Amino acid sequence: MRLIQYLASVVAVALLLSLGAFAREAKDHDSGKFELYQSARVGSTTLQPGHYKAEWTGPNNALQISIIRNGKTVVTTQGRLKELPTKAENTAVTIKNARNNTQRVEEIDFNNRTDALVLSGV
Repeated sequence: MRLIQYLASVVAVALLLSLGAFAREAKDHDSGKFELYQSARVGSTTLQPGHYKAEWTGPNNALQISIIRNGKTVVTTQGRLKELPTKAENTAVTIKNARNNTQRVEEIDFNNRTDALVLSGV
């Protein structure tokens, strides 16, 4: 009888530990770090060169995206996830010229992931 209780306890602990690993993986999936090497706009905010983190929530075609620097949200915008044909080999930020001759962040590909973050052109 004690052997059965012991085995049941071991199985329960193993299950709890594996659920914690899945929860961490899901959280990591909704964020990614990137670096800007030049000034670029997201919405009406100009981001200066430096290290940033993007966090997003919502359905893949209607995301709420927060851009964070030094632990503080600097801008919030909308966007969507785009499926890539293969995993990105590195993190890359696509910057496009806006109509008013400013640089705008359009897309962020994260290293070793098959989805890219596409920011709205607002």
